[in-house]
Amino acid sequence: MLSTPHRPDAATRAVPADLPRKRDGARSRAGRVPAGRRGRLIAASALGGALLMMLHARIPNEVGQLGSLFQTFLPWAGLSVPVLLILAAVRRSRLAAVAVVAPAVVWVSLFGGAVVDKSSAGGDLIVLTHNVDEANREPGRTARALARSGAHVLALEELSAKTTPVYERELAASHPYHSVHLGIGLWSTYPLHRVEPVPIMPWTRAVRATVDTPKGPVAVFAAHLASVRVTPTTGFATARRNEAGRNLAEAVAAEQLPRVVVMGDFNGTSEDTALKPLTSQLRSVQREAGAGFGFTWPASTPLVRIDQILVRGVSPASSWSLPATGSDHLPVAASLRL
Repeated sequence: MLSTPHRPDAATRAVPADLPRKRDGARSRAGRVPAGRRGRLIAASALGGALLMMLHARIPNEVGQLGSLFQTFLPWAGLSVPVLLILAAVRRSRLAAVAVVAPAVVWVSLFGGAVVDKSSAGGDLIVLTHNVDEANREPGRTARALARSGAHVLALEELSAKTTPVYERELAASHPYHSVHLGIGLWSTYPLHRVEPVPIMPWTRAVRATVDTPKGPVAVFAAHLASVRVTPTTGFATARRNEAGRNLAEAVAAEQLPRVVVMGDFNGTSEDTALKPLTSQLRSVQREAGAGFGFTWPASTPLVRIDQILVRGVSPASSWSLPATGSDHLPVAASLRL
């Protein structure tokens, strides 16, 4: 009787030694990143962002004024937190999610107080500053809005030979005392004395005056620091602005009156360390008595606060922005206790 050769079935066939065996029936997961390593790039970005915000004052300005540029938009660095959280969720990375806590904590420590309303009632003197914009097509409407603002002292920047008479006419009834020096003007409900230009630039961009309030004299400076530009060759060009800021700082330091108000278009934020010679002498009314960041430019979609009211020897009670006029800047005002 012939016998047929034995043919092993599939279950008993030998597996060649050079083929990898799959353990526990699991499929190969070659090429998949281990869970513990997922999100490392996101985590590194989060920690780097936290470090930049924490050390923003030490970012050098030697190359393209990068420090000033970053500090100008520093509040917006907080937007990185939700973006990084979304990326961490997409990557399903616990490491990245934990790392995002770092920039969140740093941002809150820097700006958490800004989102709280710190204003209070009262005050003895209301001041207002507004870059009215040389190209403003409705100076009359702007002037009437300022007349209704309730401010005792108005500091206006970017006046022109054409628009100055309009402001003088519209503000004559509400603010009978005024003085204009080229593009800078002061209007007041109280008498003005010792009004004189402050030489911060080759042409007049700042004035100083004594305002005789019912509670005594107050030194008021109105200024418009030089404009800044962002160019491919120079980066964030702020040299002229910084020089004007230093010159203004010297004038403020030499002021003899104990109560001082400095306001105007600084073309820079209070966080910008390049303006520290000026801002270190004074206190920001928005930081001490405002609600929110008080962004002022551009008026249509405010992104930065470059219009400032800074004080010394007085206490800010409240700080606020006014509705848009025909200018590309928003007016800002503050109530002060003398």
